[in-house]
Amino acid sequence: MLSILTLGVILFCVIMGCLALVAPERVSAVFETPTLTVAGRNEIRAVYGGFGIAIAAMLGWGLTQPALRTGIFLTVGASFAGMAMGRVVSATIERPNRFYPSWFYGALELAMACTLWFAS
Repeated sequence: MLSILTLGVILFCVIMGCLALVAPERVSAVFETPTLTVAGRNEIRAVYGGFGIAIAAMLGWGLTQPALRTGIFLTVGASFAGMAMGRVVSATIERPNRFYPSWFYGALELAMACTLWFAS
């Protein structure tokens, strides 16, 4: 079961990464910023795109390398937990007015963190 969930995390990272590289404004539109500057598109491509693909690759590597799995899964899980915690901090400063997208993605990030921690 954890392997299937881990594959789901990898698939999410690949899809998010590819979408961000190809259509960064589709990613930012989810957060009510449909129009980006060149610098904004570059940032989305780097952070959501390149980073997402790299994370997916590392998780895939962790699935094939038992000696590295624990370290990779704990580290990537901590990254997802950090993203969720950043949303909590942000919500204390500026509370989101609805569940989607902020709380939804925070819950998803926390679920992916827990999946990876348990799979490690």
